[in-house]
Amino acid sequence: MATCEVCGNEYDAAFTVITADGSSFVFDSIECAAHRIAPTCAHCGCRILGHGVQQGATVFCCASCAHAAGVTTAQDRV
Repeated sequence: MATCEVCGNEYDAAFTVITADGSSFVFDSIECAAHRIAPTCAHCGCRILGHGVQQGATVFCCASCAHAAGVTTAQDRV
């Protein structure tokens, strides 16, 4: 059995996620995976589980947060 890197649960159905940079993580749930590897909004701090909005290297959960942070050209993807 593998052990989740976030909660420490030993689980027979744990899974491994390999990120684009080659990092490898073991999780027992999508919730733990999101907690560990999902980016956070630069304005409100929520986890970004969808596409988000990016301005340069800065990521926001939505255009509203980007606008609140001063990014006037941000648009939500449609």
